Amino acid sequence: MKLPRKYTEKIVESMLFVSAITSILIMLLIFYFLIHESLPAFSELGIFFLISGSKWHPAGDIYGFLPLISASLVITLLALFINILIGFPLAIYLAELAGPRSKALLKPAIELLAGVPSIVYGFLGVIILVTYLQDSFDMLTGRSILAGSILLGVMFIPYLTTICEDALRAVPSEFKEGSLALGANRWQTLRNVTIPAASSGITAAVLLNIGSIIGETMAVLLVVGNVARMASPLYDVFDQGATFTSVIAGEMGEVARGSMHYHVLFAVGFTLLIVVSILSLIADYARARIRRKFGGY
Repeated sequence: MKLPRKYTEKIVESMLFVSAITSILIMLLIFYFLIHESLPAFSELGIFFLISGSKWHPAGDIYGFLPLISASLVITLLALFINILIGFPLAIYLAELAGPRSKALLKPAIELLAGVPSIVYGFLGVIILVTYLQDSFDMLTGRSILAGSILLGVMFIPYLTTICEDALRAVPSEFKEGSLALGANRWQTLRNVTIPAASSGITAAVLLNIGSIIGETMAVLLVVGNVARMASPLYDVFDQGATFTSVIAGEMGEVARGSMHYHVLFAVGFTLLIVVSILSLIADYARARIRRKFGGY
């Protein structure tokens, strides 16, 4: 027996509503669990002490997030620089300049790279990148902040390229045709019309990519060295380091449940979740603000 259309629509609407509520509840449960498990660390050691501490030495019950913050920040900035330097021009080429043959070759290649598991990138980084850096710069070990930056910068190029290309393609053709009709050439139209109109999507892509870079685990764990210490000087990219994610992945399997080290690792995870959540909110705000200002797409 076939249900009337209005009942079918109601069932589908109810299922979608339940799915939306479930996703929100799961997110709230994740926050609750992380807060519950990290609260002993924050209450006993203090939030300021954890964030400003310059040493990470679990054997001596010394926990400071500053080495993790500095390494994560340097790796993220360098990786983002590589990401934008290659990914954004590639998006412009695919959206505005590439011919049918080039698109037919590049699009599947980019989609294939986006589907490669992070552990494969990490394995290739250990075999190729780490060895190359060690031999080229006469390093004791190629595992370093520089290796992590290069690997993550290359790894997330497909994501930035895809989102930026979609934003550029979403710009109405009337905008470009109007610019060309007024006498602007192709490059002037691209620089003064297309990119500003797509700036909301491009900005959101960059900010969301920052969150992805910060949250990556396995690839960076294999190449960064996972040594939680302050680089001297801080911009020494040839030194080993440790990020939020690499410390959690490298040490969680060895800690005793309920110990202070255990709770501190959850505090690290909670801090990372807060950072990524803030970046997501900033991305949404920036996109809405730029769209209001430029009429972006």
